[in-house]
Amino acid sequence: MSSSQPIAVFDSGLGGLTVVKALQKNLPNESIIYFGDTARVPYGNKSQNLIQEYGKEITEFLIKKGAKAVIVACNTASALALPLLKNIFDIPIIGVISPGAEMAYSVTRSKKIGIIGTLATIQSKAYEMALQNLDNTIQTKAKACPLFVPLVEEGWLIGEVPAQIAETYLSELIDNGIDTLILGCTHYPLLIPVLEKVVGNRIRIVDSAETTAKYTADLLKNLNLLTDNTTDGGLENYVTDLPVRFKQVARRFLGREIDHVSPVHLG
Repeated sequence: MSSSQPIAVFDSGLGGLTVVKALQKNLPNESIIYFGDTARVPYGNKSQNLIQEYGKEITEFLIKKGAKAVIVACNTASALALPLLKNIFDIPIIGVISPGAEMAYSVTRSKKIGIIGTLATIQSKAYEMALQNLDNTIQTKAKACPLFVPLVEEGWLIGEVPAQIAETYLSELIDNGIDTLILGCTHYPLLIPVLEKVVGNRIRIVDSAETTAKYTADLLKNLNLLTDNTTDGGLENYVTDLPVRFKQVARRFLGREIDHVSPVHLG
């Protein structure tokens, strides 16, 4: 494996582009491959066996493209497929759950941590298990927030509507006395301005995309796999189905235009 090879990121859809953005901020010289399984999104209503098969297919594709490390940016796939992928493949496979849990544990003062995510992620209890492995005295309160993803993809990131929805979802967690809130979905960082207004200054928001990027940077440094390239790294994009609004939504996630998206057929 060469340090000049790209970092790969995959998700069931487009949410993992927040991880790409965080990687580009923390590791600007690294080349990145993004894979969105847009033909089979969402993963949340599929069995663990099927999600594991999807994860194997995508990881094999990314390794053939030369990936030196693979980030499983989908919370559902991180919860249900990551251990299997780590056992099968001999390159670093990184999920979004452990980095988010570790950051939340490092900043909480009261050991009361809130978790928000899609229904599938919340039902998996993956964040609760990761936190309990760090400290079994931690108290958690989780809430599924199914309307947040469509809000982000439709661009409803500010204003009265997202604020009211956020207040409705988060009121129970705030009343429970949490001092830390884990964003357990890669779409949610785009809603941070709204969420900060709702939770106030007392509650620390943990962005799992940002924590995963920092974790990846530390891991690659320890493995001597950071690129020695001194110019900005490139970005390749692959999807299993080309949504009509892919470039528009991707621009919202990355904050800039993307040049090219290649459709891929797996299976």
